Amino acid sequence: MSLTLRAIVDALGGELHGVDSVSIERLAPLQTATPDSLSFLSHPKYRKELAASQAACVIVSPAMQEAAAARGAHIVVDDPYLYFAHLTQLWKRTHERHSSARIHATAVIDADTHVDETARIGAFCVVERGARIGANTVLKSRVTVSEDCIIGARCLLHPGVVVGADGFGLAPSKGTWVKIEQLGAVRIGDDVEIGANTCIDRGALDDTVIEDGVKLDNLIQIGHNVHIGKHTAMAGCVGVAGSAVIGAHCTVGGGAIVLGHLTLADGVHISAATVVTRSIHKPGQYTGMFPIDDNAAWEKNAATLKQLHSLRDRLKALEKKDDAG
Repeated sequence: MSLTLRAIVDALGGELHGVDSVSIERLAPLQTATPDSLSFLSHPKYRKELAASQAACVIVSPAMQEAAAARGAHIVVDDPYLYFAHLTQLWKRTHERHSSARIHATAVIDADTHVDETARIGAFCVVERGARIGANTVLKSRVTVSEDCIIGARCLLHPGVVVGADGFGLAPSKGTWVKIEQLGAVRIGDDVEIGANTCIDRGALDDTVIEDGVKLDNLIQIGHNVHIGKHTAMAGCVGVAGSAVIGAHCTVGGGAIVLGHLTLADGVHISAATVVTRSIHKPGQYTGMFPIDDNAAWEKNAATLKQLHSLRDRLKALEKKDDAG
């Protein structure tokens, strides 16, 4: 099903320059766009790709309008990337084909649950006793929502997500481990998206909490009693240990780790592969990774790093000697 440029602009806004009856058959990047495609330019560094693109129309900012006009049809908006995001949503709404069954025949849903009549439950999902699934929430295939866990409205859980598995709680006893029963649950707010095979553990006593608008990528581990503030986003393979508190509007890059019982303030941004070992109380960008190098140079730098403490002590001793002199 195609959409005309006029239909797109009527739905999303923007200032169209070109023939509004042109039909768009696909959305595509500038480099691979064909004459039936709609593309976008999010950054001036891709200006060369704009000039060479075969797209029927390109979404651009006011600053790039002149360059776009030299190429052909274009839509001018304040934020092309955001406009393209809304465009993808429009495209999916007009092209998506849902299964006729709102709840797949293979899903297992305990009788003592509440699943909103607008929610959709995919193949081989499990919703256990006391769980609650909110309005217009979608569980893709093989999602597990354990007992007493709550998922809000308009959430999207991708295949393999597990909400409410036991947290990792163990007490040492004479060389063995004694399980601490995990008696809390998981509470997920509205408009949350959780990527494939991500796991969110239930709390030990209090609940694990994921607030409204949080976005979690694939293969993320959220430990028990973690609290994640509104509209925070985490990239793939992040690990957050138990009882960490992460503020609102934070970002955590792929492969980063946040140790347990730490607090990150609102607006903290953690770079990929960083290990957060202390609480951060001031907004900003934080990085803690050792730069990659060829192995021989890396080993020399790592050996030097190990000597920094003794070098600092020697430097202090020399400073004291100079002061005494």
